[in-house]
Amino acid sequence: MKHRVIQWATGAMGKTCLRAVIDHPAMELVGLYVYGEDKAGRDAGDIARRPPTGVIATRDVEEILALDADVVIHCARLAPPYGSHDAEILKLLAAGKNVISINGYSRPRHWGGARLAALEAACAAGGATLMAAGLNPGFAAEQLAVVATGVCSQLDHVEVVESVDCRGMRNPDYVFKILGFGSDPLAIDAPDWGAASSLNGMYAEVLSAMAEHLGLAPERIDTDHKAFPASEDLSVAAGRIALGGISHVNWRWRAIVGGAAKLTMSIHWYMETAHLAEPDPPLWRIHVEGQPGVRLSVDLEKRAGDTSATSAEQLGVAGTVINSIPLVRAAPPGVMTRPFATPFRGELSDLTGRSHPSLA
Repeated sequence: MKHRVIQWATGAMGKTCLRAVIDHPAMELVGLYVYGEDKAGRDAGDIARRPPTGVIATRDVEEILALDADVVIHCARLAPPYGSHDAEILKLLAAGKNVISINGYSRPRHWGGARLAALEAACAAGGATLMAAGLNPGFAAEQLAVVATGVCSQLDHVEVVESVDCRGMRNPDYVFKILGFGSDPLAIDAPDWGAASSLNGMYAEVLSAMAEHLGLAPERIDTDHKAFPASEDLSVAAGRIALGGISHVNWRWRAIVGGAAKLTMSIHWYMETAHLAEPDPPLWRIHVEGQPGVRLSVDLEKRAGDTSATSAEQLGVAGTVINSIPLVRAAPPGVMTRPFATPFRGELSDLTGRSHPSLA
């Protein structure tokens, strides 16, 4: 029996997930929600550059809620403040649809209070489960770094450093208004500046999920963000960044345990390499300090011969989602912390040996 899937949103990541669902023999696309009027009314296959599917994109939430589906892949674009997508996720859960989010919800139990109570009530009402997936949040810290500590008899500190080349991002509103590139570097001192109002909550949950897996109890999550000015006038895919405007942001969060930093998440978004410690960093560096220590350097790559414009990172997000679907369906209703292992599942693969189309 196939997994009946609704795809929610078709930005760069969402569209890649949509293609993965259409292409996968164990998946059946039954619904597609879009934000743009130009996409509403179009066949999902047309949006995904695939043959017609018979599934027509809609902007009507009620249409989505009425569908018979096992899971919703929720790929709404990052939008401040964190939790701004709660209302639609609550509706989906209460309507009996499991939800996999690629933008947070790593561990809503971190917050407790009314927000957690609302999510748990919606899960109970619909008999549904909410879980996060993705690369970061999702894989790098909650899974890869946690597993790396398995060789340690003593654990001093875990740091995950992610480096993301943003020069190819094309949407000016997202790059300049949401992410804050081109702004005054001094503005980042504000605690909720730009993307920080979304990211602070998202990565607090990531560190909280790591701590849960490691048996740690953080006293708090501290932030320590830095912004760097452009060393020259820059021309990038989304537009121009003037000399002195923000060209590189290092977002940093630290989980404090016993009065000291125990877990650190450090994310570099850059439009030039001038402020990097090395000109071509890996996607992730993971440093586990303990007895013994562990150092990992991790990159993703596409299959040989894949010349599509889809990045390895986008493909990786889709892969984490696909591999999570059976797990979420089998879980009891509730808010679920992502397990530290969600590997490729053979029963989900196409055992006929045929090749799938490129996720172009």
